[in-house]
Amino acid sequence: MSVLITNIGELTTNVPERDAVPQPGAVPGPPLVLSGAALVIDGGRVAWTGPASRAPAADQLVDAGGRAVLPGFVDSHAHLVFAGERGAEFAARMAGQPYQAGGIRSTVAATRNATDGQLRANLRRLAREMLSQGITTFECKSGYGLTVADERRSVVIAGEFTPEVTYLGAHVVPPEFEPDPAGYVELVCGAMLAACAPHARWVDVFCERGAFGRDEAAAVLAAGMAAGLEPRVHANQLTAGPGVQLAVEVGAASADHCSNLTAADVDALASAQTVATLLPGVEFSTRHPYPDARRLLGAGATVALATDCNPGSCFTSSMPLCIALAVREMHMTTQEAVWAATAGGALALRRADVGHLGTGASADLVMIDGPSHAYLAYRPGVPLVAAVWRAGQRVV
Repeated sequence: MSVLITNIGELTTNVPERDAVPQPGAVPGPPLVLSGAALVIDGGRVAWTGPASRAPAADQLVDAGGRAVLPGFVDSHAHLVFAGERGAEFAARMAGQPYQAGGIRSTVAATRNATDGQLRANLRRLAREMLSQGITTFECKSGYGLTVADERRSVVIAGEFTPEVTYLGAHVVPPEFEPDPAGYVELVCGAMLAACAPHARWVDVFCERGAFGRDEAAAVLAAGMAAGLEPRVHANQLTAGPGVQLAVEVGAASADHCSNLTAADVDALASAQTVATLLPGVEFSTRHPYPDARRLLGAGATVALATDCNPGSCFTSSMPLCIALAVREMHMTTQEAVWAATAGGALALRRADVGHLGTGASADLVMIDGPSHAYLAYRPGVPLVAAVWRAGQRVV
């Protein structure tokens, strides 16, 4: 059944921006944003977009009432398979205790003790929470089990909710391997990888002080790629370390965090297809300096926004909050931030079917209670999502 959504105040399509502002001699392409627009869904795909006055007939009519419509948010970085909570740790940080990567170990203990049913129920709750806030595609990492059995069940459970499953056995070295970190890397690259690779698409590593060094991270990524997984990297969160350069060298889809970058790091990202995925909710939750989005954008790097929803450093599932933080604290324009949370996230997942509303795209879209996309930052903290469609079906 086809659906016509009409009387859209502003329709953000995310067709290539270079086509939105025609250059001399260029053939004009479809605009990035349409006013007074309409959209047709058919067979779970976007079938048509254009002025409401020219909209074709459809089986069902939805009146947007002047509201804005944009692509469903694409969250390319989330840690949702876990048990327990770390509210006391957050309170301690707000009282002045610095954030360190080792806090992950407390979640590891709780996750190992949880049943499959408990892990599944928590992930289901968070996935519903994300959907209600407009996230129609999300990535989900393992990394809180850190044994062969616990990592395997983590990726299996994640795969019940999303095809974008990431094997993150190299999150931190677990306590039982502290005397032998090389032995843990061997496990991550060997038996653990063999158990997890059939259930994952991606391999990730936390390349950071207190986690894994460059050589260790390179070994993990090489093993994962040899097993058929595509690479992504937790890079340069706490220090200006080797993570970004390693991500670019191996052709990773994304380098995530990018909070501490050298000029060489920025140049590397600007000249590569590796997406710089920024996670402003982390800086909000740790009181660390925000990434320099303007520096990256000015250099020509591709930027994505993601929630990094996790129980320790950033326990939010709200992409609208991340958009507002990116605009207010990282000096992105409202249009740049929305693009980064949709098309940018899709690029970070190497997906061409989501993150935009071009003809043939998956009909994943969000309607907000406001006349333009700018309301996501203009009215921070307000529940603006009025409706969500995923693959053409209204789900909110």
